[in-house]
Amino acid sequence: MSLGQDLAPHLPFLRRYARALTGTQKHGDAYVRQALEAIVAAPQDFPRDVDVRLGLYRTFQRIWHSTNDIDRPDADPSDGGSIADARLSQITPRSRQALLLTQLEGFTVEDASYLMETDQAEVESLVAEAIEEIERQTRADVLIIEDEPIIAMDLETIVRDLGHNVTGVAVTRDEAVAQALAQRPGLVLADIQLADDSSGIDAVKDILAEFSVPVIFITAFPERLLTGERPEPTFLITKPFQRSTVKAAISQALFFDLSTVPAE
Repeated sequence: MSLGQDLAPHLPFLRRYARALTGTQKHGDAYVRQALEAIVAAPQDFPRDVDVRLGLYRTFQRIWHSTNDIDRPDADPSDGGSIADARLSQITPRSRQALLLTQLEGFTVEDASYLMETDQAEVESLVAEAIEEIERQTRADVLIIEDEPIIAMDLETIVRDLGHNVTGVAVTRDEAVAQALAQRPGLVLADIQLADDSSGIDAVKDILAEFSVPVIFITAFPERLLTGERPEPTFLITKPFQRSTVKAAISQALFFDLSTVPAE
């Protein structure tokens, strides 16, 4: 099997990580393309002494560190850059990377230390720092669109445990839109398939037509929404999910939302 065939199953999840790290599909997918181009240009440099997924993420990490502007400590929030610039004095990009690698992508602390080229103690410290700082900075009213009662209850518990308020739980497209218009949320958690065979994607489109709000989609088939071939979600959670994964996704979605930037 060729290297390209080995890498293919892991690309949707690298896109998920890249989008969460950068805050947009456009920028996240661009970094993934750069990583793939680097691999194609110099396949002999691809790490062969580790699992192929680790090698892929390691290549991406090196591209990210060598090219992105957000890592600059002197980044200027007024230059039209990422919303995340407004928070950089309070949380570092490396902390977010450690959080996403371990709690969104499911890497062990040992794997994350390899990917970030640091020791395990620092990874653990960075994760703790990210959780503390992001939770302190971001509070929101959350609308949950989910037709499975047990999953909805679990999501509601996670959201409240993070200190957020749940404005409601909708099980259909029409109900979701009605609730969003009645009480405008600061974040939407949306399942893809809803109770009446309506679509969570359509519900979100209707809501976004009225006002802007960060959205996290929840699906059992993430690869269908992480192709990189069309407009796709920036934040995505895979079913069945871990509580830590939901927490990390919520933190990142709010991290990049301008409305939750604390006033000076």
